[in-house]
Amino acid sequence: MTTEQKLIQFRNCRLLRNHRLVVDDLWVRAGQIIDPEKVFFDEKRQAHRQIDCNNAIIAPGFIDLQINGGYGIDFSNDIRTVESGIRRVSKGLLTHGVTSFCPTLVTSPPSTYHAVLPRIPKKAGGYHGASILGCHVEGPFINSSKKGAHPQECIKEFENGIQTVSDMYGSFDNISIVTLAPEKEGASEVIQELSRRGVTVSVGHSMANLHDGEIAVQHGARLITHLFNAMLPFHHRDPGLVGLLTSDNIPSDAMVYFGIISDGVHTHPAALRIAYRTHPEGLILVTDAISAMGLTEGRHRIGQMDMEVRGGKAYIAGTNTLCGSIAPMDECIRFFKKATNCSIEYALEAASLHPALCLGIEKHKGTLEYGADADFVILNDSLNVLSTWIAGDCVFEVNTDDKLSAEIFN
Repeated sequence: MTTEQKLIQFRNCRLLRNHRLVVDDLWVRAGQIIDPEKVFFDEKRQAHRQIDCNNAIIAPGFIDLQINGGYGIDFSNDIRTVESGIRRVSKGLLTHGVTSFCPTLVTSPPSTYHAVLPRIPKKAGGYHGASILGCHVEGPFINSSKKGAHPQECIKEFENGIQTVSDMYGSFDNISIVTLAPEKEGASEVIQELSRRGVTVSVGHSMANLHDGEIAVQHGARLITHLFNAMLPFHHRDPGLVGLLTSDNIPSDAMVYFGIISDGVHTHPAALRIAYRTHPEGLILVTDAISAMGLTEGRHRIGQMDMEVRGGKAYIAGTNTLCGSIAPMDECIRFFKKATNCSIEYALEAASLHPALCLGIEKHKGTLEYGADADFVILNDSLNVLSTWIAGDCVFEVNTDDKLSAEIFN
């Protein structure tokens, strides 16, 4: 019997379904989660293989919508080694429960987009690494006043509307998310056209006031890039893009999602609590990780920059200047739960269901419902990853002697 035909039953586990942890079995066949009742009554079959999970948690695989690189790889700068770099990061993400991600390119010249984007196609995950859901292009249509680490000389305007955007990227085929500043002239028409083409528009690196943000949402924008970072701070007379979390001047059927970095560095725990309590349905955990993620403590040469990893943070070598996030997704989930005192269920859904909903792929990803892809992660109660599964195959496991590991891999 082929692997595709085998029926696998995960028992003695707690499944994350309908926003709750429920004691139930998970049934997998042909890369999908299936309804066991149909198997019992229609096919009259039993499982070909049973796996005892020792009361572990099974949650949908994590989805990272914003990650710039990792393991020494920078998606925007390592142009000559794009394919091998993507493979390295895709594989590394499995160790942190990430089963899907959007490789992110920061503001770059057209030549970079034209060289890199065609070489990062959407791709199903497996033993080789996490699924690629399409690229997140963060720029170059951002505001210079909130550029952060983005190069000033590459920032552009919408001179000819969507044609300028198309010329910049070369093609939208491998793009899932575009971050832009909504206050730029011509932004509304660009947002509307990108949305029509199925691209998720995110507002960020921006000096936009609340009205600018509301107009963007009215034209199709559905995401805010790393809330609180690279935008106007909240002000009681004009709350800026942060005000979109409670705006009553956007379409009633428009859900505004927002990425937030809970690495213990970029966003204060109090700010995490404010965002969570204000608009929990829209909160999405992102790492926004840079190339230093996954590297050992010490000094590293990445591209043209010397970095130093000290105490779980990345600095420009020889200084105390932080140069980006290096916390992986599972660490962000644990930090977020501790900071907000939210439920385990919520913390896990903020890294799985919510990003899937934002991209409109919730029927297949970010869920353990019947018919969904069998992409999931098995965790202990401390939310440490025990194993990662894609399409029903175990693609990562921790080195452990517990019963779960023995039953899966013997």
